[in-house]
Amino acid sequence: MKKGSIKVSIITVTYNSVQTLGDTIESVLSQKGVDWEHIIIDGASTDGTVDLIKSYDEKYLGKLKWISSQDRGIYDAINKGIELAEGDVVGVLNSDDFYKYEWSLSRLVEPFQDESIGAVYADLEYVLPQDLNRCIRYYSSAIFRPSLMRLGFIPAHPTFYMRRDLIKQIGMYRIEYRIAADFEFLLRALYVHRIKTCYIPESLITMRVGGISTRGMESHRVIMKEHLKACKEHGVYTNVVILSLRYVYKVYEVLYTRLRLKKKSKNINGINRQ
Repeated sequence: MKKGSIKVSIITVTYNSVQTLGDTIESVLSQKGVDWEHIIIDGASTDGTVDLIKSYDEKYLGKLKWISSQDRGIYDAINKGIELAEGDVVGVLNSDDFYKYEWSLSRLVEPFQDESIGAVYADLEYVLPQDLNRCIRYYSSAIFRPSLMRLGFIPAHPTFYMRRDLIKQIGMYRIEYRIAADFEFLLRALYVHRIKTCYIPESLITMRVGGISTRGMESHRVIMKEHLKACKEHGVYTNVVILSLRYVYKVYEVLYTRLRLKKKSKNINGINRQ
């Protein structure tokens, strides 16, 4: 693959996302220096999401593909997007996520100039829906190693971009997993198939809290069950205690983020007083 010839397919899954999808779309349209296409898979929304998508059609200048129909959940919709994709590289940017910078996608694509790299990932920031500029948790993918998947660790999935031909080789997302199909997919790609990856030590994507994987105790119960199932299926030894250790690390991430913001605020206040 020659330098500069990489095309990226960005897949966005939506369902009644009229309140947030505009931010996602605007962030895609702002991306510079990359050949991309945007594929929006809508699950037959009834809240005006489809009208919003149509209103942006001309701004895409032919780089938008979209469908609106019933599906069997988020991962079925992602698979539909992959089937429509024509890019060399595929990534998922959900309807409550957005690129942090206009060069975010460029940074994610750059490592693919090395043909041995099969996937890239970076860091992620969580924000509250009512305050998109204030990070409440910084998700660093720096510690990730395939061996840590037995603890439930994965690189930040919204930052994970992978060559499309490799997705075809290892298989699509498994829709029998309700919430943790991303974990099972990454377990297959990174632990079983040992795809070579590149970590970018930057926060490039922002995610609103409140999505399917961040909703209450019931979602955590399902995630635990599905992590156990995936690990057993792929011969990865783990148990409930081992998988629970990642929650300790999540608490650390939240506390670290608060301390960093507090320090940043003190520094700003100190400069303002001078």
